[in-house]
Amino acid sequence: MNLRIIPRLDIKGPNLVKGIHLEGLRVLGKPWDFAYKYYTSGADELLYMDIVASLYGRNNLSEIVAKTAENIFIPLTVGGGIRTLEDIKNLLRAGADKVAINTAAIRTPTFLNESAATFGSQCIVVSIEAKKIGNDWLAMTDNGRENTGREVLPWAREAVERGAGEVLITSIDREGTGTGYDLELIRVIAEAVPVPVIACGGCGRPEHLLAAVGEGRADALCASSLFHYHHLESTIDQEAFKDEGNIEFLAQKRGPQRFMSKRIMPLGLPEVKAYLEEAGVPCRWPERKKENDDPESHHSRLWAREPVQHRPGSPVQWGLGGNIG
Repeated sequence: MNLRIIPRLDIKGPNLVKGIHLEGLRVLGKPWDFAYKYYTSGADELLYMDIVASLYGRNNLSEIVAKTAENIFIPLTVGGGIRTLEDIKNLLRAGADKVAINTAAIRTPTFLNESAATFGSQCIVVSIEAKKIGNDWLAMTDNGRENTGREVLPWAREAVERGAGEVLITSIDREGTGTGYDLELIRVIAEAVPVPVIACGGCGRPEHLLAAVGEGRADALCASSLFHYHHLESTIDQEAFKDEGNIEFLAQKRGPQRFMSKRIMPLGLPEVKAYLEEAGVPCRWPERKKENDDPESHHSRLWAREPVQHRPGSPVQWGLGGNIG
């Protein structure tokens, strides 16, 4: 079964940002510029995360999602600040295909049941931010700021039982470091749940992706640093970035990533896929839609209740809903 590679775009206000351990955010540019670059380069899906939405009690990604969806026809997952069925409906109407839920799911687990029943499990991703404390991985909320005290493994199992169609597992300890995925964490989750597991946090080199598929048993891989910094190396953006973020990095005209050069190898999606296929991991090379295609056709597989990818012998229990009105 072909591997999915999913660039992750963390959003703060109107800007794409990147941090380490989900902190120390620096502005990199406008999200739709990066999203379109990744779409045309062969990304299988995109993940948008408003990383301060839960902290500030807001959800303001609809406008960014709508602008992105105008010219991008691959599945788009959106997370951050999703608290109600109306929030999900608005994001799906704006152009999202799936939503990633963390804080609201932890606080009110029945929200996953309601969401899956209303929109279908194929639209619902449970996002788990994991931090190792002592010998245990614990689930965090509010962009890694709040310790819920819940152990990651039983929570992942419960979330899937409640209707989540995928699990996005992010290692806070590895996120932004370029030191590689937490393979043990990924494998523990992947072996415990019957739905696809998306690994996130720590990827800085192509060999990290290979290890996450092999040793980690991930079904899909999320990465940001190696893709973002590769795009920045060939991009000069004259737009001012004064809203919500540390623009010092951009003010220095970005330049080589000397501070992370030993850990991160900036690469584009074609190079990453070529590396993986040479190592024996089949990747997707999707055909792009023509401009005169039905603009809603990229939703058809999801709305038809067809899973993107599932473990053999472990069918997902789809919800009965799906009408977003």
